[in-house]
Amino acid sequence: MNENGYTTKEFSVRLKRDQKQVLLYLPPAPALEVVNDWLELWQQLNHRLNASEQFWEAETLVTLKAGDRLLDVSQLSAIAQTLENVKLHLSAVETTRRQTAVAAATAGYSVIQPPPVAPIKPSVSDRHFKHGEPLYLKTTIRSGMEIRHDGTVILLGDINPGGAIIAQGDIIIWGRLRGIAHAGVKGDRTCRIMCLQLQPTQLRIADVVARAPHTSPCQVQPEIAYISADGIRITRGLDFRKTHRYLSETEIWESLDH
Repeated sequence: MNENGYTTKEFSVRLKRDQKQVLLYLPPAPALEVVNDWLELWQQLNHRLNASEQFWEAETLVTLKAGDRLLDVSQLSAIAQTLENVKLHLSAVETTRRQTAVAAATAGYSVIQPPPVAPIKPSVSDRHFKHGEPLYLKTTIRSGMEIRHDGTVILLGDINPGGAIIAQGDIIIWGRLRGIAHAGVKGDRTCRIMCLQLQPTQLRIADVVARAPHTSPCQVQPEIAYISADGIRITRGLDFRKTHRYLSETEIWESLDH
């Protein structure tokens, strides 16, 4: 057992091959704040990468399994540089910490936020969806980046072609959507995609898919995509809640302008 209260196995940095990528597992964060925790983690990472046999090919992509560890942009950059030294490329960060997710997205990495491990009490209705807390991001989702979150995602920035946001809740974009957005990924058909300028490659809400229109909109204005009886529809964002209602029986939004 080390000075932080972990056994050697619990506190070890691990590498694992997963098809064409490498998974880098970090040990759980210590229960109590430890001054040299990052230094010890850093030393273990360097030792693990340089002392073991390299079972990967050059430029293999790495997903960092950070768990509940709090990592900032500089620490993520340091991990990425260490990986580059052994010809590995950090591409995604899986974390349960909101601050780490924001730091990873800001640094340009794909983000995976799994739902909490703790079991959720069963609902009276199987169609009741419980979402995590919203994730707020201020960045540009570039080509190759993918943000996955177990609640609503609010983005101050653009999604470029080749970028994607996949959320269990709503997706709100204070910018341009030119990539892929998938709201209600676990099947919640009440979810919507809201954006200042919608020019998506693809829209998905729950199990419904819509392709991008062939022509660009004549007028740029905030819009909302939602599930209607005819599939995914797009309407102007002004007063949506006053002009539409959700029908739980048929799981669609209905316009009140009929």
